[in-house]
Amino acid sequence: MSNFWTVVGFTIRNKVRTKAFLISSIIIAIILSVVVNLPYLISQFSSNTPDKVGYIGSTEQAAASSVSIATIGEQLETYFKKQDEPGYEFVKVADQGSPEANEKALVDKLAAGELDAYITFNQEDQPSGFPQMIIKSENEYNTSEASTLQTALQAIKMEVSLQGLGLDDAQKQALFAPAVVDSVKLNVNADGASTVEESEERPASMYGVVYIILFLLFMSIMTTGQLIATEITAEKSSRVMEVLITSVSPLKQMFGKILGIFLVGLSQILFYVAVIAVNLSLPYNENPLSDMGIHMSDIPVSLYIYALLFYLIGFFLYATLYAGVGSLVSRTEELGQAVMPLMFTSLGGFYIGIFGLNAPDSMLIKVASFIPFFTPYIMFLRVGMVEPPTWQIIISLVVLVITTGVAGWLSAKIYRTGVLMYGKRPTLKELRKAMKAYKF
Repeated sequence: MSNFWTVVGFTIRNKVRTKAFLISSIIIAIILSVVVNLPYLISQFSSNTPDKVGYIGSTEQAAASSVSIATIGEQLETYFKKQDEPGYEFVKVADQGSPEANEKALVDKLAAGELDAYITFNQEDQPSGFPQMIIKSENEYNTSEASTLQTALQAIKMEVSLQGLGLDDAQKQALFAPAVVDSVKLNVNADGASTVEESEERPASMYGVVYIILFLLFMSIMTTGQLIATEITAEKSSRVMEVLITSVSPLKQMFGKILGIFLVGLSQILFYVAVIAVNLSLPYNENPLSDMGIHMSDIPVSLYIYALLFYLIGFFLYATLYAGVGSLVSRTEELGQAVMPLMFTSLGGFYIGIFGLNAPDSMLIKVASFIPFFTPYIMFLRVGMVEPPTWQIIISLVVLVITTGVAGWLSAKIYRTGVLMYGKRPTLKELRKAMKAYKF
């Protein structure tokens, strides 16, 4: 047993002490810090002062509309004053008596820096029956800014249209109230009787949390799997394997490396979590998650338990397979091609999970959740987004554990024969013959 822990310790030291590991960990920590603090950094470089937009206080009607240019400008001014963080401040400019003089007055104020932009109206009749607003400035307005003004103008158009109908405030509120759609899940018996199935309401933030955890599961499994295969192939190509195989049994050697890389990967994850936690604890990052609609108190503890459970079993499933494949390759240049089937399998499970976020109860997702190579992603998705029956979760876990055990047994036999095979990769016939000769 001491040999096993010797391999674990050697693997950890050999990986943690490398410059590549340290530099990559620091770079990722810096990137995470920047991402967490990005809203604050953007706010520091952006001005909170609203743009001053001028309009002419003319009583002339705007195109075929029943309201004047001044009225539209005043309503825009009122609309943005009601906003918590208004992006625009509308400023009335006195009517100069003619369109040309009005335009010149607005341009002069723009040149003097008193205005950031000004609006005019197209006097041609529009299909909507409301004038087309034109905003002019020295800087071109982007799509987001134009959309904000369009939304404001649409609200004013609706208000003007309703005024002619003589509706009171209560009627207007009823008109603008959104339609409500709810769903009820029924259990229909063979005799046609149905009962309403009670289900726990899932918070909206669950969608984002499940997506983030799915991504972390995928990246962790892929990264650590590649590390295991690379470690084994590197030792084999440097002939170190010939020395190790004589002092440590193949079984202890393979699982020692897997556990060592697992602990290295786990330490990295804990380090990154600590970096994120420290950045979130800064005074200006008090409520970044709540601002995005994510409330950690709404997330059940069981979700994190399932995430850990599926991660552990899923990691050891793919880790043993990566170890077996890595032992068959003599040169690191050939490793990418050898592990490609495993990469695509893991990638397939991840993408099915991502696309299944919008339809977690579809037949594809239900079937995929019982395929052991997809279970760590898909069954976790179902647990997070819907409420699968307990027996389905248990069956998927049992199948996953059995598959992991079979993969470990098969990979150990492949590892024992593959680490001493140099040159071209062995054929299936050669590998099967060598595996039959090896007994645990």
